[in-house]
Amino acid sequence: MEFTVQDIVLHLTDNIELPENTVDQLITGSLAQRVTGIIIAFMPTQHVIEQAIKHGANLIIAHESPFYNHHSHTDWLASDPVYEHKGKMIDDASISIYRCHDIIHRFQPDGITEGLIRALGWSSYVEQRLPEADVLSFPEGSTAQAIAHHVKSSLGIDYVRVAGNAEIVCRRAAVLVGFRGNGHVTIPLIQNEQLDLIIAGEGFEWETPEYIRDAVQQGKSQALIMMGHAESEAPGMKLLADRLAERFPELSVRFVGEKPVYTVI
Repeated sequence: MEFTVQDIVLHLTDNIELPENTVDQLITGSLAQRVTGIIIAFMPTQHVIEQAIKHGANLIIAHESPFYNHHSHTDWLASDPVYEHKGKMIDDASISIYRCHDIIHRFQPDGITEGLIRALGWSSYVEQRLPEADVLSFPEGSTAQAIAHHVKSSLGIDYVRVAGNAEIVCRRAAVLVGFRGNGHVTIPLIQNEQLDLIIAGEGFEWETPEYIRDAVQQGKSQALIMMGHAESEAPGMKLLADRLAERFPELSVRFVGEKPVYTVI
């Protein structure tokens, strides 16, 4: 049985109401193109595109844009050699790239958060699902430091960043993926949900981390773990790959991951 890009997109968007200003769109290629294989990724990096070509896949479904900005604008990249090289490679291989950002965040539950919670083995700890976060209750005696080590080992990453008191025992925590780690989201959560720990992808460094620093200096027992944006969201895209492989067994569906973008020196 053959499928077009349109068939896959219709499946992804089934029963999903997207906002008027959604960033989800076909960025390259054609909806009418017959799909030879699907690559799922956090972002269509150079490596991901090379893997698509290697495996004969002509559809990439990615959470983030290939072109280094949220709205996939390219006018500001005109004549940039990295952009031109990447664009030519995509065009030469006739690869369609579909952005699946708002869609997967509107799954019930949020597909990105669910993927991360599953990867961390914390499904049984989820006490409450909020639009912006999952609130967890940890087993007695769990310290922020032990939780940080668990995140590292479970996600297979070299480091996480910790602020605050790593020795505190954490009873309640919130998990926030991607760029949801900013103060206007995390600080009300800490107070409203009586949290000991925030576990987030990323956020402005002068917001939540500085709030946590002040809280600890005031004698409060609180901590923050930052995983990294891609590290927090890639598991959700891997879960999507598993689900698409089950839904479309006739197609080759692969998740392609990336190494962390930063090296700690």
